[in-house]
Amino acid sequence: MTTDTPARLLTLLSLLQTPREWPGGELADRLGVSRRTVRRDIDRLRELGYPVQATLGADGGYRLVAGKAMPPLVLDDEEAVAIAVGLRAGAGHALEGVDEASVRALAKLEQVLPGRLRHRVSTLQAATTPLTSGDGATIAPETLTVMASTVAGHERLRFAYRAADGTGSRRVTEPYRLVSTGRRWYLVAYDLDRADWRTFRVDRVSDPLATGARFTPRELPTGSAAEFLRRSMYRVRESYEMVVTFAAPAGAVAARLPGWLGPPEPLDEGSCRLRATVSGPKEWTAVRLATLGYEFTVQEPAELVEVVRELGARMSRAAGGPE
Repeated sequence: MTTDTPARLLTLLSLLQTPREWPGGELADRLGVSRRTVRRDIDRLRELGYPVQATLGADGGYRLVAGKAMPPLVLDDEEAVAIAVGLRAGAGHALEGVDEASVRALAKLEQVLPGRLRHRVSTLQAATTPLTSGDGATIAPETLTVMASTVAGHERLRFAYRAADGTGSRRVTEPYRLVSTGRRWYLVAYDLDRADWRTFRVDRVSDPLATGARFTPRELPTGSAAEFLRRSMYRVRESYEMVVTFAAPAGAVAARLPGWLGPPEPLDEGSCRLRATVSGPKEWTAVRLATLGYEFTVQEPAELVEVVRELGARMSRAAGGPE
């Protein structure tokens, strides 16, 4: 019999988080208590915000249903390891759909993982290799989790940084946001030594350290970390205006486009147009458009039109088609 009420409530919550209905008698047997105690414990969980639904019947039953807010989860060892490994695998590459929220979730989970489970997660990840990955640089998940924790906790972050020309430096920053471009992770932060806002490629960061010093977040000049990153990239790289029409609904195209490109403009139910400022090699832009999976036509710029034409001819030849 479980006489420790908090421990019993956690056990009961763990059982209810299994997607099934639990008869009151079975819960009582599992917990080693009376059905009356089970009913009282159910009432306590409801008071804590857990939406437990009861059903009528000879034995009655209970199940956890979706509520207005998500209360804390109770995970067993296997579930915790599975979630941590999945989040770490996604965070290691700047995959679309794996944004700062996912990294914050990983940071929270790893903060409370017992030592034995941390070891299992690290061992499992080290022993496995993904068949495919993003084409950006690989990043240690620990680097991202430290950064995400300092962003969420408004805590100053110190790290070593290697610039594009190989020059090394030490930075002390007030981290603002992590931004994924679909290829790489970037940190938008206020650099205290330079008294200005900066962006840092996370794959060039090493030895990140949360200093413990709290700060009041400053107002970002652009209001959006993604917009600040976009402007920062355009200042140091060639940029150009791109106009592309897609033979697909705007919502479908938007779901596959990197968020920093902005939403496409609907033309009708089956087509849309994207106007965006982009930078970097036009070959990469052409390939990125081709991998969206929708028919498209590039209107501007003329140089990108020519790159797409050459890419199409090259692909056709590779498949044994006409010149």
